[in-house]
Amino acid sequence: MNIKKIFKYEPQHKYDFNIQSTENATVQDLNSEKLDQKVNMSLQENLEFIQSKFNTLISSDVVIRKFSLICKNQKYKAFLFFIDGMTDSVNINHFVLKPLMQRNQQSKNKSAPPKTRQINLSSFANYIYNRLIPYNNLSQETEFDKIISDINSGNCVLFVDTLNIAFDIDAKGFKQRSIERPQIENVIKGPQEAFVENIRTNTSLLRRLVNNQNLIIENIEIGELSKTKCALCYMQNIANGDLITEAKFRLNNISIDSLISSGELEQLIQDGPSAGIPQILSTERPDKCVKAMYQGRAVILVNGNPYALIIPSVMTDFLASPEDSNLVPLFANFLKVIRLIALIITLLLPGMYIAVTNFHQELFPTELLFSILVARENVPFPIIFELLLMEVSFELIREGGLRTPSAIGSTLGIVGALILGDAAVSANVVSPILIIVVAITGLSSFVIPNFSFGFHLRVYRFIFTILGYICGFLGIGIGIYVYLATICSIKSFGVAYVSPISPNISGFSLKYFVPPFWKQEYRNDFLAPKKQVSQDKYSMKWKKNN
Repeated sequence: MNIKKIFKYEPQHKYDFNIQSTENATVQDLNSEKLDQKVNMSLQENLEFIQSKFNTLISSDVVIRKFSLICKNQKYKAFLFFIDGMTDSVNINHFVLKPLMQRNQQSKNKSAPPKTRQINLSSFANYIYNRLIPYNNLSQETEFDKIISDINSGNCVLFVDTLNIAFDIDAKGFKQRSIERPQIENVIKGPQEAFVENIRTNTSLLRRLVNNQNLIIENIEIGELSKTKCALCYMQNIANGDLITEAKFRLNNISIDSLISSGELEQLIQDGPSAGIPQILSTERPDKCVKAMYQGRAVILVNGNPYALIIPSVMTDFLASPEDSNLVPLFANFLKVIRLIALIITLLLPGMYIAVTNFHQELFPTELLFSILVARENVPFPIIFELLLMEVSFELIREGGLRTPSAIGSTLGIVGALILGDAAVSANVVSPILIIVVAITGLSSFVIPNFSFGFHLRVYRFIFTILGYICGFLGIGIGIYVYLATICSIKSFGVAYVSPISPNISGFSLKYFVPPFWKQEYRNDFLAPKKQVSQDKYSMKWKKNN
């Protein structure tokens, strides 16, 4: 007997269908979603075309409201097309259907005119636009590409027979999250508003805070399929023209199918790969964006994402907090010193500890060295294993606290750290001083204001730990040299990443630390703004006059 026949699988049924392979897909196939067709004068053709594009036989949320429109004693067929849940049905009933149908009743005449009567289509369209639809945001469109994009955004579109235009009505009514307090960038003294997912709400927050006609908000669509709406915001009389041109060039030359978040856009417009070092500042605070625009920067908003991107960004921006401008300079600069110390501890402390323990024991005081040796006497593992074990455990506790519900997240982190640390020391898996090193390092990482920059420091901490274990101070020194060289080579939209420090390192204190507000007379010169002076030399004129 043939063994192959015994174990050979034979399907019970045969299916007659083919799946098209994507290997032979061409660029033309990928761009087939582009619509070049214009609105036709035949209502039936327009209806069939838009039904085919939205798959109305399958989609259950698409609404087509057909009715008759009477104008100058002649009846015209028409229909409204919108998506249920994306539009405000009450506004459509009261401000679109009701005026049209009431006008039908007023214009109704038993003696219908002959069908051969000619009516000026241009005046007919203007009559509908100016008198029949009392809506504040109404436009006439001829391209199906724009019409379909607006329908997907929550608009309602009116098609009328014999007209080769469609009336695009802004009747958005989908549910959205209300403006709330910032979740990450919390401040004690300062505004308590954060961005939401709706791009128009976000632009209104910026417009309200800026309160100036020089604020420019340009809309740009990204994504062949998603057509995600993005907004480039800047002050026309302050921002450098080359910066705005470069930003527009990068945004308009992105060829992707879909864009969902600002994090994806950040990867698409940054100057290049930089070994995980963030190049663009992301924030959820409108006041921080407004302050950046007054300095001469630009802000990019993405529809559906409650975070804004600030361009260009330098290293000191990631160490700045919104609280700095709200505090007395003495307090703000004290916190900035704390952040610098936290940066060094987060990046280098585990590597320095393992380097001193393995290669440079003479740097420890004798009493401390004896305490470390006694604590590690019963630990059977090498110090690199202890350190990596506790660092990974700390990261697990941190991620677990973020992913669990907020009511128990903080409790999980505290209890997990206490139980894990005590159990590890009691079981002689790690030494007590190593627990102290890991705890201080973890607390320092929480001091970094920006999440992306803090994450990058956490990753590089493991690299410096391995270098310290292999070569001691020599390995850490080589790592610092490569790290600084990488930072100095980075540019954000043509601006050097270390601009406040280089080329004049003596001016670092003047650029990093916060001067009194009455001494902030000039904008940052590395941004090359159109308007360099931000305020008069004697801003407190009341004090000068007295």
